Amino acid sequence: MKKKLIINNGWLDDAIICRSSHYNLRPADTDISLLVIHNISLPPGQFGGDYIDDLFLGRLDCKADPFFAQLEGLRVSAHCLINRAGQITQYVSFDNRAWHAGLSNYKGTDNCNDFSIGIELEGTDTTPYTAQQYETLALVTSVLCHHYPALNRDNIVGHCDISAGRKTDPGDAFDWSHYRAMLK
Repeated sequence: MKKKLIINNGWLDDAIICRSSHYNLRPADTDISLLVIHNISLPPGQFGGDYIDDLFLGRLDCKADPFFAQLEGLRVSAHCLINRAGQITQYVSFDNRAWHAGLSNYKGTDNCNDFSIGIELEGTDTTPYTAQQYETLALVTSVLCHHYPALNRDNIVGHCDISAGRKTDPGDAFDWSHYRAMLK
């Protein structure tokens, strides 16, 4: 069983820290009240390697794979990535605004990056996620909900839910019932 995670100054104590410059401050007096689950693999369907880190850190060699040409100049980040083995990499402090949601709306409020935390799962819409990823995601979710009182299990969505018609992740492969049953 994994140890209990702790958040210190917006950073998980048990994460690999790779500080991205792709963030900014949240608007003043904004409560963190939404958790957005994403997926990512670079190139699509391939796991492992440094390409995700490189993308979020702004150093992706867009000539390394034909798919990457469409990512040229893109400035994106997430707060965390959970890889296939369940390891957490954190790019942006939870207290800051990562650039993960893009054009988005939740319950009538635009710009979800302002009030959300974005967690990427290494995966695709159609590839089953690993037991380790669900375990780590549930652990991270629990510590986030404890640390940020406005965030609760009712305000956890997929990227597809806040960017309908534009995004599909975490996809049909994500087992929402299993994940929600793991939350304490």
